Amino acid sequence: MSSIPEKMKVVEISEFGGPEVLVTAERDIPAIRPTEVLIRVEGAGVNGPDLVQRRGHYPPPEGASDLLGVEAAGEVVAMGSEVTQWKVGDKVCALTNGGAYAEYCSIEASHCLPVPEGLTVVEAASLPETFFTVWSNIFMSAKLKEGETILIHGGAGGIGSTAVMLAKAFGAKVFVTDSPKERLEKCLEIGADRAIDYTKEDFVNVVRDEAGGADVILDILGGEYIERNIKAAKPDGRIVQIAFNLGSKVEINLMPVMLKRLVYTGSTLRSRPSSFKALIASELREKVWPMVGKGVIKPLVNKTFPLSEAVEAHKYMEAAAHFGKIILTN
Repeated sequence: MSSIPEKMKVVEISEFGGPEVLVTAERDIPAIRPTEVLIRVEGAGVNGPDLVQRRGHYPPPEGASDLLGVEAAGEVVAMGSEVTQWKVGDKVCALTNGGAYAEYCSIEASHCLPVPEGLTVVEAASLPETFFTVWSNIFMSAKLKEGETILIHGGAGGIGSTAVMLAKAFGAKVFVTDSPKERLEKCLEIGADRAIDYTKEDFVNVVRDEAGGADVILDILGGEYIERNIKAAKPDGRIVQIAFNLGSKVEINLMPVMLKRLVYTGSTLRSRPSSFKALIASELREKVWPMVGKGVIKPLVNKTFPLSEAVEAHKYMEAAAHFGKIILTN
């Protein structure tokens, strides 16, 4: 293993705006706290929160790096004095509070997971952000159970495709919405039971007619979908809101929520306590990582870009024509 340099290459936000505001720069290697590890980043996922932060609407938590990047994978090169679960040379992937768009990143040790058996480090870099998000919302919060029906909006996206694979692996019946045909076909390939083209079909009618409604709904859209989700839910259904791409301010009739005993909830993961993220990591390692290692659940890497081409990676993501994750590599 090579020694740790004093400086590293990073990608910074020169000002808030479009992809062109991302610039390469040089910084000191980040210091690590007693409970953190320093990893040499081999892959960093490009995610929706990165785009929102770049535009100036998603500030990092207090004390976190101002650099983009909420997931990374690479080799442990140094450890804080209180870290006992990892050693120098271990290959890990991790959820971060920021800082992954760099050659080195300091990360809370309890938020790291081993690179699953059979995966490359770059493939593992595609896992943490969506797996932490989906597991905490669908299984820990909404408590999706075997045999239940789940409706996932945007099934071909990063969150959506992970939700499809996890829900199917744990025995749920999976409905998704998306468009066009190619994206719907991808959803079916990874396990969806029914793919609904939202431009041609009413998902409320489809889910009601074919499954009697949905036990769990995972929504990234909001707007007009909020009221339609309530209509599509079964009695005692759970609706989980994790983004509002169509807006968060709506006027709706809440009577069905009461009559159907629905639970309507939502969350953001980045601001949750470190202990909660550690709990998610622990559950993923126990219940999901063995499935990844056996190939039951497979990472979906669409395209990689060198760290120096972060501008192109963001342009590619904003074109919204990809299926699977985009990874920056060192």
